[in-house]
Amino acid sequence: MVVKDVFPADWDIDILGNCARIETGGRNTEDKNDDGRYPFFVRSQKVEHINTYHYDCEAILTAGDGVGTGKVFHYYKGKFDVHQRVYVLTGFNRVIGGYLYYYFKANFLKEVEKYTAKSSVDSVRRAMIEKMQIPIPGLKEQSAIVEALMDTDCLICSLQKLADKKKAVRQGVMQELLTGKRRLPGYAGNWIKARLGGHCEIFDGTHQTPHYVESGIPFYSVENVTSNNFTNVKYISEEEHKKITASYRIEKGDILMTRIGSIGACKYVDWDVNASFYVSLALIKCVGNIDAQFLCYYTQSTGFKKEIEAHSLVTAIPRKINLGPISEILVTVPESIEEQKAISQILFDMDREIGQIEKKLAKYQQIRQGMTKELLTGHIRLEAGGTQG
Repeated sequence: MVVKDVFPADWDIDILGNCARIETGGRNTEDKNDDGRYPFFVRSQKVEHINTYHYDCEAILTAGDGVGTGKVFHYYKGKFDVHQRVYVLTGFNRVIGGYLYYYFKANFLKEVEKYTAKSSVDSVRRAMIEKMQIPIPGLKEQSAIVEALMDTDCLICSLQKLADKKKAVRQGVMQELLTGKRRLPGYAGNWIKARLGGHCEIFDGTHQTPHYVESGIPFYSVENVTSNNFTNVKYISEEEHKKITASYRIEKGDILMTRIGSIGACKYVDWDVNASFYVSLALIKCVGNIDAQFLCYYTQSTGFKKEIEAHSLVTAIPRKINLGPISEILVTVPESIEEQKAISQILFDMDREIGQIEKKLAKYQQIRQGMTKELLTGHIRLEAGGTQG
């Protein structure tokens, strides 16, 4: 139940059933047409297409059952059709459609969770929507809230598109540079095919599950490499670390590669490190005419992935590649280590640019989350409505 005191005194409270007409669509999933002229809203975030339309209006749509229950929302104006288990909210009264969409999207899952004792919501009844209480500011303030949130959404969307575009360009450039299809100015030397073990020393981590402690020396595993997160780690004691690393240890400039499960994922160690690692990882130290950062980029190439597949234990569950077969992997690299480093620098610069965009995107997503809560509760008031926050 919405507590009136939580919202500004000049806001009203009403149930959603008094603010919109609620019904379900009439189409089935098999009615979709990939080349259809109109949007077809189903029970997922993906919008399908269809050649018919039953609606031509402003609407809010949400999944009525399935994994998207309480999580899938759409706001649309125009001609469209709807799956039979998708709720359609139209004919808005006292509320602007955009305002109701933002409030509904932010609060509906919490609303329907009140009706189930299970850990997840798998279906929605019409009454759950009708009885949901909605705080209602004046129409001008609703409009101002919608404008603020939509502007932020547009910025987030543009940053996401920019990041996706940069990643696509980076992927194409990487494949061309790592196969020699594109040569950098000033470089025309040969590329050579080399066995990895001829240019690298390869080790695995401890085979014993260590005794973890609350704080101490970081202990890396597959999850740290695949998530590219080396801050969320487990720890072992200094004493155990010394025993594990008596023969060799991770150093700045090495490569960590997963060899169990999702094999072949790599991380170039570009930070000062004092850590141990588990047997699920291979430690690669470049000692020959291969630049470690170049090799780490090369592991993302199609050629390297095929070599990993060819040398892995296909019958092992989970998948696995042993140290010996890793040494036998063939790589094709520029004979000039200077060209390898030049290629690495270009890809590094592209990754840094993408990282800056993604950092900015994450910042605005966080701001957007806070804005939503503050604006939809009236804790922050815009000029169009009441006292400023």
